Amino acid sequence: MSRLQNKTAFVTGGSRGIGAAIALKLAEDGADIALTYASSPDKADAVANSIKALGRKAIAIKADNRDAVAVENAVEEAHRTLGGLDILVNSAGVFSVDTIDQLSLEEFDRVMEIHVRASFVAAKAAAAKMQTGGRIITIGSNLGEQVPFPGLVAYSTSKFALLGLTKALARDLGPREITANIVQPGSTDTDMNPASGDHADAQRALMAIPRFGEARDVAALVAFLASNEAKSITGASFTIDGGANI
Repeated sequence: MSRLQNKTAFVTGGSRGIGAAIALKLAEDGADIALTYASSPDKADAVANSIKALGRKAIAIKADNRDAVAVENAVEEAHRTLGGLDILVNSAGVFSVDTIDQLSLEEFDRVMEIHVRASFVAAKAAAAKMQTGGRIITIGSNLGEQVPFPGLVAYSTSKFALLGLTKALARDLGPREITANIVQPGSTDTDMNPASGDHADAQRALMAIPRFGEARDVAALVAFLASNEAKSITGASFTIDGGANI
C-alpha cells in the first residue's frame, strides 16, 4: 500500500512492542520514519534497518521521555533529517502497579512524565512543524476508561489524562486540519505483558474475545488514523481490547 507515500512520521518508543509495530506498519504504508528509544539502541537500530529494507528512510534517535529537551530535539532532528513532519505517534510508555498506600510520589511523577508530560511536549513541538492535514495519534490504554483491579492509581490516572489532552489538541489544532486521536489498547502480547504471563488468564477472563491482541492490530488502526481516509476523525478514542470494557 502507498496511502502514506511522501509522508513522514515520528514515533516515540519505537524500538519494541506496539511502538515498533506502528513504525513498521507506517513504513509499509509508505511513510519515512523517525523513532525514539530510551535505552535499547540495538533494538531501535533493528527496527530502523527493517524499515530501510522496505525502501523507506529511517532514523533511530535516543530520547528519554522524561527529558523534555531531548524530546524537543528529537522532533527537530526528525524534521530536519526527513525533510518534514506529518505524523506524530506518542507510543512510549511504562506500566506501574501500586495501590495508593504503597505508591510513592516519585513513581507517580515518573509515570505522569513519561505518558502525559512527554506527549504534551512532543505534540507541541510536532504541531509547530506540521503543515495542514497533520496527524497526532496517542497510544493510551483501555485502563484509561475503567479500572478493573487495584493498583492502577498512577497508570490509569495518566491514561485518563491522555484522553483529555487528545480532545484539547483536537480543538486547538482543528482550524489547521490537524487531527488528534487516541488509540486505547487492552491486553496486547508484548514483552511488557506477554500472553503467557502470570496474570494473563485473569486478563483474558475480562474479555468478550478471550485472547490477547497483537501489536500489529493496534498498528493497523494507527495507520488508518494517519491516512487521508481519517481526515474527518478528530478528538476521538478507539478502544481495541477484545471487548474487555463492554
